[in-house]
Amino acid sequence: MATTSDIRNGLCMDMDSDIWTVVEFQHVKPGKGPAFVRTKLKSLTKGKVIDRTWPSGHAITEIRVERRKFQYLYKDDMGYNFMNMDDYNQVALEETLIVSPQFLQEGMVVDVLFNSANDSPLTLEMPTMVVVEITYTEPGIKGDTATNTYKPATVDTGAEVKVPLFINTGEKIKVDTTTGDYMGRA
Repeated sequence: MATTSDIRNGLCMDMDSDIWTVVEFQHVKPGKGPAFVRTKLKSLTKGKVIDRTWPSGHAITEIRVERRKFQYLYKDDMGYNFMNMDDYNQVALEETLIVSPQFLQEGMVVDVLFNSANDSPLTLEMPTMVVVEITYTEPGIKGDTATNTYKPATVDTGAEVKVPLFINTGEKIKVDTTTGDYMGRA
C-alpha cells in the first residue's frame, strides 16, 4: 500500500472505483497546521480532471500499468486499430480512450497504457507534437506576420486548426496534440 509521499506525475491509482493518473502534484507544508498533498488527477476511463487534497501520509491504492509501443493502422466500425510493435498483435481501441484522435496519422507510433492486473487498455498517449500538412485554407497574404490573427485551416488528418494568416495550402506545420494549437512551420 502506497502513501501520499509516493505520489509523482504519471502515477496511476484506484480511487472511487475508477483509475486515475496524477497530472500534477504539490506537497504543501504550511506554517500552521499539518502538511498536505494537493493533486490534479485525470480519470483514465472517463477523461474527467479533478483536484484532490490529502493529508500527508494518507494511504492510496497504486495500480501498476505497462506502457507498450503500438503503431496506428486504420479506423473502422470496431474502433481505431493498432499493431503491437513487439509481437505484431492487433488491438482495436474505442475513441473514448484516445485523447485527440483527430491527429492520428497512419503509421504513427504511440504509447498505450495497459492495466497489468487484467491486461486491459486504459488510455492512449499521443506524441506532444505532430507534423501535418495543410490541405485547405484561404490564400495567405505575404507580409501578414505582424498581427496575431488566425484563420481556419484543414489538415491532412481531417482536423481543423487555427493558423496565422501567412500560412498557405500545402505547407507542413507543427501542431500541439493536447490543445490543437499551431506551434510553427515544420
